[in-house]
Amino acid sequence: MKVVRNVSACAVMIVFAMSTASAQQAIRGTVTGIDEPGGRISIQQTASGTVGATGTAAPDSYKVKDGLLFNAVHPGDKVAFSAETIDGAKTITELEKE
Repeated sequence: MKVVRNVSACAVMIVFAMSTASAQQAIRGTVTGIDEPGGRISIQQTASGTVGATGTAAPDSYKVKDGLLFNAVHPGDKVAFSAETIDGAKTITELEKE
């Protein structure tokens, strides 16, 4: 009986850990360009990692799922966003101005 209870407890912990890991974390960055006719926004991600790490990555270009986002942000705005690959293209699914 104890074995069954221990196995069940472990299974519950594994399921919980997997569901937490699959949740998307917001990516932070700065809007560097807006291409409304092309349906894209360029964002340079904020460096994360160890203290003292330097270097900046090139801006990434993302398709926009909701065209109303073009009215919400301007170049230079700091944002937090979530992105998914939809039809082979990195696409912003959520965006929040910071």
